[in-house]
This record gives sequence, structure tokens and C-alpha cells, in this order.
Amino acid sequence: MTVLRLITNIVFDSGINFTLPFAILYVAGLWGMFKKSGVKSWYSLIPALREYQLACCAGRETEGRVFSVLGLVKTVLNVSIVLLDYSTEEVVESPVGVLVTVLSVAVLLAYFVYQMRVAFGLIDVYGVKKRWAWLWIIQETRWIPAMVWGWNSKYQPEWQVEDIQAEMERLATHGTATVMDEGLTVNLKERSVHEFFKKKVLLRDIHLAIPQGHMVLLLGGSGAGKTTFVNAINGYEKADAEVMLNGSNMYTQYKRMQYEVGFVPQQEMMRGKDTVINTLLDSAKLRLPIEISAEQRRKRVDDVMDTFGLTPVNTNLVEKLSGGQKKRLSISMEFISNPSLFILDEPDSGLDGVMARALFVELRKIADTGKIVIVITHTPDRVIDLFDDVIVLAKDSARTGRLAFYGSVEEARKFFGREKMEEIVKSVNRKEEGGDGLADEFVLKYAEVQNA
Repeated sequence: MTVLRLITNIVFDSGINFTLPFAILYVAGLWGMFKKSGVKSWYSLIPALREYQLACCAGRETEGRVFSVLGLVKTVLNVSIVLLDYSTEEVVESPVGVLVTVLSVAVLLAYFVYQMRVAFGLIDVYGVKKRWAWLWIIQETRWIPAMVWGWNSKYQPEWQVEDIQAEMERLATHGTATVMDEGLTVNLKERSVHEFFKKKVLLRDIHLAIPQGHMVLLLGGSGAGKTTFVNAINGYEKADAEVMLNGSNMYTQYKRMQYEVGFVPQQEMMRGKDTVINTLLDSAKLRLPIEISAEQRRKRVDDVMDTFGLTPVNTNLVEKLSGGQKKRLSISMEFISNPSLFILDEPDSGLDGVMARALFVELRKIADTGKIVIVITHTPDRVIDLFDDVIVLAKDSARTGRLAFYGSVEEARKFFGREKMEEIVKSVNRKEEGGDGLADEFVLKYAEVQNA
């Protein structure tokens, strides 16, 4: 009898209170739902895979990763309960029994939250009223919507999981950017990873060319792939791409080209007990070629401190600097190598409007010397007049980062029909993220323009 309970718990995930007939009906409903959504029906019989594929059917692939782990842990705990034989009070009150009980409650609460997210996704996919969510999130009645959506021909999903791949192909930009002798050329076909049972494409089809002397704003909502994109450009995370800087390949000539790229992350990586000048001298030893003499390094440090207004505080401890001064020092550390390409991730984070403006003016001056400056910022409109171009990344239907636009600031306003940059980001963000959900529309529109 214990063996039979184990099998039913593993396959049907019936748990403690979820009776076997309801569990069988629920899995049977999932079988039909998966078939309608273009997913292999037998996934409904496997814990973890069942939750992940259900989330994909609901258009919640990202949530599906956590949901699948919770489903697996939930099944393990259910099996543990069977093996421990919770029918006896001694087992329930034992240390192991108490631990299993506490873990079960915690996992069930988390599982319930993600079950709700999936439920509302399914409601959108099947085009039904939100009151269906109450049937879905209650364990004893979940089988009802599962059976209805899975086997009633009246209820059909608005799209199939396999349609996402077709949509990605439809939105593909097949052209490439012409490589420039001077400037940055990016021809990125794909940046992907393998996780949670399948290949996940993080970025796809990004082709652009940035001339020297341009200051470029990189826009995109959370998860659109901004950091992944800049990591692909600077060679930190290589993609299936060709990245050319002033005629040299960033990937095949990385050892030499690493001095040509400066990247300032959002987090400041400085020792508080060091002085400003010692911090920059240490950075110079790391960032400048080994053949550079100590005298030349010191001169470069002095020049950089003058550029960013740090000379008056050169002997101050880093921990005693103001927020704006720390930002300038963080930027100076990367600018030591005099890079041709300068990438900054939210350099104005934590700064007020006046200090942020002053910082961006300095970045504008750097671009005016013939360098390329790419900046990620969440408050672009207060300094947008200092930028030449805008790159907009957006997540398509498959949650893949795509190029929705690249061009001048004025062209961006005309293309999106929005005056402010923050409104442009809102337009391509998904609706559940507070956006307008127009990412696919603008990705396709830009692809058509590029392919014309």
C-alpha cells in the first residue's frame, strides 16, 4: 500500500489533502492543455517538468523556472510524508517530522504564489474571466478548469508555445551592419545559455554601427538584456557575434583590445581606506600596458584627476569622499587606460539632478574627443540633450532581448511617437511590468525598416 501511495504522489502529486481522483483529473486536464498548446502531453506526468511547461503555456516562462523547482521540492516532501507515515503522533512530533512539516508549509506558500501567477497567465491565454482564477488556485477545484480548458473544444489558447519560435523568426533582422574602420560595429546573431531543460536565448539579431565621437543612450526595461549586451560588446561574455572596434576584432584580439574598452559597473569597487591617488595608481598598474614606465603612469593619473576634478582631493581617503566624488573616482579608474570605447552602467545612481548633470557633461566632453561613450541610466530625460543616439532593447514574446531601435534621439521620438525616453521604455515593457506591451510591434517595425 505504501508503494502505491508513493507512485501516486510522484505521478499525480496528490499530497496530503489532495485526493487521488481529483489529482488524476487535474493531470488529465493538463494532458489536454499541453496538447492544445503544442507541448508534449506526457510532460504532465513528470513533476518539475509539469510546472515548467504549464508556466510556458501561460506565457510565464521566467516564473516557470522557480515554479518547477518548487514543484520538485513539493513532490519530495510529499514522498517524505508517505515514508515517515504521518498517521502516528510520534512521527509528527519528532524532530524530522517537525522539519518536514515546516518545510512543507513554506514550500506550499511559495508554490501558491507562483500558482496564482500562472493562473492569471492562463486566463489571458484562454481569454476567460478572472473569476476562473479562484477555481485554479484552490487545490481541490483545480481539476475543473484544467479539464474544461484541456478537453472542451470551445476553449482554445490564443497562441501555442511553438508559435513563439515562429514569431522570433518573423521578427528576425537578417541584414548586418557594415563594418567601419573607425567606430564600433556589432553584428550579434545570438547570445544564449542552457538552463531549465532547454536552450534560452538572451539576445538575438542586434546589428548596429556607432561612429567615433558619439555618446549613446542604452535603453530597455528590466530583463531586456542591457547588461548582457554590454558584456557581449566588451568581450566579458562572448556571444555568437562579431564585434569590431576601430577595425579590430574584440574577440579574436581580446588581449590587445582589452585596454581599448573601459567598463564602469553600477557597483563601486574601491577600498575605503585608500587615498584617491593610490587608488588610481593601483588602477593604472592594472589597466595600462606593462611596458609603461612609473613616470608615465603617474602623469596619466594626474591628467585623469584633472579631467574629473579630483586633484583637490587626491590625498583624501575614499570613504571620506562625497557621493559625486566617488562616482568620478570610479569612472576615473576605468578611464586610466584612455579607452576608445567607454561603457557606464548607471553612473548617476544615487546622485541628485545637479550632480548627475555635471557628471554627464564630463562624459559628453570625453565623447567629443573622438571616443564612443555608451551609458545605461534609468533617468535619461534630465540629460537627453547630451546624447547623440539611442539604442532600445526590448523583450519579445519569447522573452528574448531584441533591438527595437537604433538611431538619433529625434528619430527615436518620431519612431515611437513618444517625447520622453522613459515613455519609450514604458511602451516596450510587458503589460505585467507596468508597460504598454508593444515590444513585438516595435521590434518588427524596426526590422522592416532595416530590411527595406
